Amino acid sequence: MATIRTGNKCALLVLDMQEGILANAWRRESVIAHVAQLVVQARESGAPVVWIQHHDEELARDSDAWQWVRELQPSPEERTFHKSANSAFEQTDLDAELGRLDISHIVLAGAMSNWCIRATAHGALDRGYDLTLVKDAHTTEDLKLAEDRVLAARDIVDELNTAIHWLAYPGRSNTSKATSAIDFGKLALPQAS
Repeated sequence: MATIRTGNKCALLVLDMQEGILANAWRRESVIAHVAQLVVQARESGAPVVWIQHHDEELARDSDAWQWVRELQPSPEERTFHKSANSAFEQTDLDAELGRLDISHIVLAGAMSNWCIRATAHGALDRGYDLTLVKDAHTTEDLKLAEDRVLAARDIVDELNTAIHWLAYPGRSNTSKATSAIDFGKLALPQAS
């Protein structure tokens, strides 16, 4: 059973908004704009912005493809965690840092919906955090299953938004909301029991 996080602080997690990852992403420009808007809102409200940057055999650290998209850059005081697994919680100090900051609610945005966003969302809920997935601020690519079968990126995003909205975890709240509905000040209020 997960330890339910107490407190009333939220943080924005920005996952894998990197040149190579977003090269062929569905609604790339729109998602980047929404994530940029969330970063501004979080900074203005005093909510921590935590950046997650992926690397693996296909995405070499320090390569051009590994770099943040030019529209999004962490500020010097914001923490960045480097990961090589799908979940931002695996083999990183993310959970410890969120605990140090007394975070109980995660606002999640970034890429790729079907891999790192999904794994990190479940990782957050499994660790007792409340979660808001920003439904217009994550993306992926079409997924080719076979020569004649392709899952459209739009359908992958829609499915994850629906799943996160309707999942039920005891003692935690989880939902998906549009960027325009995110209010970091209200998310930081204590949750009703």
